[in-house]
Amino acid sequence: MKSIHLFTLASLFVLILFACKPEVKVDVTKEVEESSEMTYDSILAAKLGADEYGMKKYVMAFLKEGPNRGQDSATVAQLQRAHMDNIFRMADEGKLAVAGPFLDGGELKGVYVFNVETIEEAKALTETDPAVKAGRLVMELHPWYGSAATMMINDWHKKLQKKKI
Repeated sequence: MKSIHLFTLASLFVLILFACKPEVKVDVTKEVEESSEMTYDSILAAKLGADEYGMKKYVMAFLKEGPNRGQDSATVAQLQRAHMDNIFRMADEGKLAVAGPFLDGGELKGVYVFNVETIEEAKALTETDPAVKAGRLVMELHPWYGSAATMMINDWHKKLQKKKI
């Protein structure tokens, strides 16, 4: 399989975050004015593990169709629930910064951004996923360098989430 370049990964990540978001008209003038006044926060940078550029190492995982996809609908539902529970557990432990499905029905089923520095650490986490254990999903892992602010997504998501998955 072709290697995916860092630029492509970053573009994909941005598209994932914004492509499925419904259009919302918001006056951002105030936010822009406030953001221009923002200054470096050394405490937040340290808390998030940011380097001097505000970035940090992660491992991005592409969840792909696995070789064993012939389960009956009840088993698929159980695996999906266990898969979601595993996602929430990793997020609550601070090991998963971002997760989400692709919506086009293709071979790529979703993406994770693990809050770990090595492929080995991410591989150990993927092996806890019931859908991976069952062979329904496989993961393709890539080191990724992104904004340390990515770690704030889960906390912000909880403030936006009206209904639990």
